[in-house]
Amino acid sequence: MARNSVQFQKGLSEAGFMQLYGTEPKCRAAVLAWRWPEGFVCPACSGMRYCLVKQEGRELYQCHACRTQTSLIAGTIFASTKLPLTVWFRAMYLITQSKQGISRLELSRRLGVRYDTAWKIHHKLTQVMMERDRAKPLDGRVEMDDAYLGGERNGGKRGRGSPGKMPIVVAVETTPDRKPIRVKIRRVKRFSKKHIEALAAGILERGAQVLTDGLGCFNGLKAAGCTHEVIISGPGRKSAQNPLFKWVNTTLANIKTSLDGTYRKVSPQHAPRSLAEFEYRYNRRYDLAAMIPRLGWVAARTTPMPYRLLKLAEDYG
Repeated sequence: MARNSVQFQKGLSEAGFMQLYGTEPKCRAAVLAWRWPEGFVCPACSGMRYCLVKQEGRELYQCHACRTQTSLIAGTIFASTKLPLTVWFRAMYLITQSKQGISRLELSRRLGVRYDTAWKIHHKLTQVMMERDRAKPLDGRVEMDDAYLGGERNGGKRGRGSPGKMPIVVAVETTPDRKPIRVKIRRVKRFSKKHIEALAAGILERGAQVLTDGLGCFNGLKAAGCTHEVIISGPGRKSAQNPLFKWVNTTLANIKTSLDGTYRKVSPQHAPRSLAEFEYRYNRRYDLAAMIPRLGWVAARTTPMPYRLLKLAEDYG
């Protein structure tokens, strides 16, 4: 039996990672190349001539034209950090090279930092992932389904009405011959036609050919300009085994396995970033080794995300 080329790809070994990003100068050189690939650009006047100024142990870039001073990480997701960049790069490696991801507690142990520090690093990097994929709508053939995450486990009401359940929508873009390409995972306030219409407008191209089950809220897809095909396949196991929904059902199962195995519980407030982490890795699964430079490139272009904003974050797609 042939091996799955995606599952058995080499990725980036720890030795290879250390060779590329194992020292602070190597990490700084990488951030410099990602942020200013054509050379330094002043954030105030766009001037390109500069000198380096040493100030209180920091190395600052001073523009010759307007004399504005900036650091390598100012204005990026790494802004104001007191940690070496090697710690951030190690975190990017651990988050991207594991199929299931890594919990904040395990990340703190592997990085040798406090849990609160690991929490902030993890959430800032997954914020980068979320912002990167937000503006890339799906097109063509799309399988879509609804699901709930979490809920009451011991006693209490079961099913859709049980307390604590978080409604999500999963959409998988496939080729015409039903091979998976990309996925979008979004939390919604509730399953209603109005909320599905708003969701579809944000994650689907107009004209996308969307397949769903018979849930009434999916009628909002037509109002969003999509072609909607309803497939009635019956409840329970019969629906899950329908080949027309193979990839959305597989993705849903993988999401639940990943979140349950890694985090045990995901709060509704921070669920968008946890879902974005799974989505980011899935959409770049064909080249694990390239995931760190791709994430770093975006991180160097993502504006700072202060702790107070991380705590308040809410996003319904």
